[in-house]
Amino acid sequence: MDVKKKKFGILSDGSKVSLYKVSNGKISFTVTDYGCVITSLLVPSKSGVVDDIVLAPPTLDSLICSDASFGGIVGRFANRISNARFTLNEKEYQLDKNDGEHCLHGGFLRWDKLLWKETEIIKFRDGVGVVFSRISPAGEQGMPGNMRVSVRYFLDKENNLEIGYSVVSDQDTICNLTNHSYFNLAGHSKGSINSHLLTLNCSQYLESENCIPTGAILPVKDTIFDFTTEKPLGQHIDDPSLQETRGYDHCYCIDHNENWMVTFAQVRDPLSGRTMKVTTSLPGVQLYTANWLKGDLGKDGIHYQPRDGFCLETQMYPDSPNKEDFPSCVLQAGKVFNSTTIYSFDW
Repeated sequence: MDVKKKKFGILSDGSKVSLYKVSNGKISFTVTDYGCVITSLLVPSKSGVVDDIVLAPPTLDSLICSDASFGGIVGRFANRISNARFTLNEKEYQLDKNDGEHCLHGGFLRWDKLLWKETEIIKFRDGVGVVFSRISPAGEQGMPGNMRVSVRYFLDKENNLEIGYSVVSDQDTICNLTNHSYFNLAGHSKGSINSHLLTLNCSQYLESENCIPTGAILPVKDTIFDFTTEKPLGQHIDDPSLQETRGYDHCYCIDHNENWMVTFAQVRDPLSGRTMKVTTSLPGVQLYTANWLKGDLGKDGIHYQPRDGFCLETQMYPDSPNKEDFPSCVLQAGKVFNSTTIYSFDW
């Protein structure tokens, strides 16, 4: 098990960008300190063929130009905030309107477009990894509080890729972080994920209009949103009710038990035999089927099209600053917010 660091490129201001390869001898991934972006994830198939199963641009320059948040960390608030504003402690905060009238993934200053600092390379008997951090100053993205953030990527010998988040602020603020990796278990260049088989331990989802939650939490039973038993991702993806979003782009409520961590998702690619399970401490997950890709340049000269990948973005509920009945996303001054999501692979 090892971590290897190499040069990835140079930013326009002269800052050096690095790429880290993390391997356990069976699978490996690469991540860059530019946006904490996972740029590759190599996993064998049942026949022993190793494929890269995450979509990503091929170079630093193409990553900088992309607006699809491939593999990056999203904050301070992932997903959408309605009307690009919220009120905290009787003060209203106005945010960027970068998604119509709404704020999406933090606005115009995106965390996946910033250079992070490597703070530690981790080497333990059971795994290896790297930690990135940055200070988000008060007023960044229109948010209150100086926020110290660290993100930990860790790969253990059992093929579990763990992403851990730790956040503290000197003022009350809001917080909702996620990783925006696009997966294709057949391989990043293999096209549609419609035949992937998905199971979600989620009996409810958030009703939405124009991708903004109405506040209603609805049962998935007997709807096209029901993945409580395994079915192909593409089975209902062209349903007229999904026309607005061009596929799935919906937040599911994870059925938590008394445990802090719960395994809520399994995705299988029948042809390659690869399986991915997802475990998290967070209450929600955004299922996104890459509906808005538009021929984005990818590795190996591939141009990614809609539905060439899927995202399972673990998170707090979207628009939770404006929905009193949703789990609170408020981070109190001096309190530490920790969360963990684990992607586990088999073949």
